[in-house]
Amino acid sequence: MALQLFAALLYPIVVWVPIRGNDPQDPLLINTLYVLAIGAGMSAYALSRLRIYAKTRQLSYFVPVSFLSYATVLSGIAVLRTEYSASLFLYGVVSACLVSYLLLAISRGAQRAQFVIPGGRSDEIQLTQQFIPAPDVHEMQSLVEADRIDGAIIADLHYDHPDEWERLFARAALRGIPVYHYRQIAETQSGQVKIDHLSENDLGSLIPNVPYMTTKRAVDIISSLVMIPILLIPFAIIALAIKLDSPGKAIFIQERMGFRGETFRMIKFRTMRERRVEDEETAQRNDAMTQADDARITRLGRFMRHTRIDELPQIFNVLKGEMSWIGPRPEAESLSRWYESELPFYSYRHIVRPGITGWAQVNQGHVVDVEDVNAKLRYDFYYVKNISMWLDFLIVLKTARVILTGSGAK
Repeated sequence: MALQLFAALLYPIVVWVPIRGNDPQDPLLINTLYVLAIGAGMSAYALSRLRIYAKTRQLSYFVPVSFLSYATVLSGIAVLRTEYSASLFLYGVVSACLVSYLLLAISRGAQRAQFVIPGGRSDEIQLTQQFIPAPDVHEMQSLVEADRIDGAIIADLHYDHPDEWERLFARAALRGIPVYHYRQIAETQSGQVKIDHLSENDLGSLIPNVPYMTTKRAVDIISSLVMIPILLIPFAIIALAIKLDSPGKAIFIQERMGFRGETFRMIKFRTMRERRVEDEETAQRNDAMTQADDARITRLGRFMRHTRIDELPQIFNVLKGEMSWIGPRPEAESLSRWYESELPFYSYRHIVRPGITGWAQVNQGHVVDVEDVNAKLRYDFYYVKNISMWLDFLIVLKTARVILTGSGAK
């Protein structure tokens, strides 16, 4: 962060002030430097918080995070009507962004080696240039004694390793070398939390952050109340377009499994042709499954699914407290009961409100097969375990990328 502030403040002063001939104590100059410092600090802090989550490549989110940070401080200037130098601000932003991007690129290529110890479930770690198999115990002992390990040691600490390895772990820890349980790294690599038995998890690890859940609900209510009046006219236009594209109602309502396992009526724009479905469990379940290139999807419906426009009416579900903007995607009641009968702990995903978008949606997309749903469930558990403002912010960024690229949209 120090180099970012230097690039945003000192370097522009050295170049800009002599060229313009301004007084270094000019209030216009000082106000601009304050704004640049706040924007650079916000950008650096946000990127540092996002990097702790799985599947986060800081370079991928550098541009949107930087844009939002500096746009926020500009909005503050507009509200407070503070005078500033637009040319110095632009120069400082460009300078800070160039330095920040170069630092991120350099740090990405200078990752320290992490040694994966064989035994137990450590084979779940994906071996890469950073995560490498450990040599034999005697060579590892030599590396530890010579302080030649800059990274960390990763092992299944629940596995009964030979005594030599156990002593190595203790020596490494005493020398300040981090020794991680494999599960910490596996979750960071995959973005999933695997559960065989709930007792295997640390106490409370899958209990959502209660204070944040209260704040999240307040944000849902306020944002919904602000956006509903703005969206009413677009909703009417979209509804008319749906009616013109294919016969039937513009709105589709379906029973979904929601918060704490209670069913609710989820609202969305209709994207499929209307059809009659038998009142029988298997027929209801098959109808609820959306396959790739589903012939039931209308021409307009494909566009709405690609852009996620069809989900927007769920803002009313959010306002009622049945859903949130972000959370595990609610499944049709017939599918949810089927998955619950096939997958252990499936119902635990209902401990948080379902969302319009979520961690599983931006990483995996739409699935219906039980095996794929099991992987999706692990994404849901990762979200429950790590739920926070920053993880929600990351999901928003990933959702924007999904909408723009179509990846995961269905």
